[in-house]
Amino acid sequence: MIPAMPATATTSRQAPFAVVRFGRFAFMGTVAVLILVAGVWASWGSAQYVMLTKGRERGTVAVTRCGADTCTGPYTPLSAGSQARGRVVIDRTVAVRKGGRYTVVIKPGGGEVVRSGTAGVLYAWVPFAGALLLASVVVAGGLRRTRPAWVLAGSGLALLTAAFVTM
Repeated sequence: MIPAMPATATTSRQAPFAVVRFGRFAFMGTVAVLILVAGVWASWGSAQYVMLTKGRERGTVAVTRCGADTCTGPYTPLSAGSQARGRVVIDRTVAVRKGGRYTVVIKPGGGEVVRSGTAGVLYAWVPFAGALLLASVVVAGGLRRTRPAWVLAGSGLALLTAAFVTM
């Protein structure tokens, strides 16, 4: 008859592996959360103006001139209390073209505007979509959680696709 090994021998050998496994889980989980928080932070810079429009100046801009990074044009108000402006600045993207007319919200304290409506909301959250895609790689590789990683990647891809289609 073979004597049984004491319980302390097997647990003492497995303890370092459990610590390493927990350390990897904690570190990679923190990295994934930081990536997602950074994505929300980057998106909120313009999303707050598009999503929380109560009390903000809303109107349209007719793009008359485009430079390397920005486009400009006259602003026509749509909301009560908004004033017409001869020149406002909007970021140049693939969806902003010379001759186009876009609904916008004016950022407080200047002549800079951001797109409003569905296209503006989706475009504002594009950095978060990128963060979702990047976090999915960390969750799949670092945490070894493939199903949540697929959910993150699918959400990011859906958001990017919706932003592309609406723009």
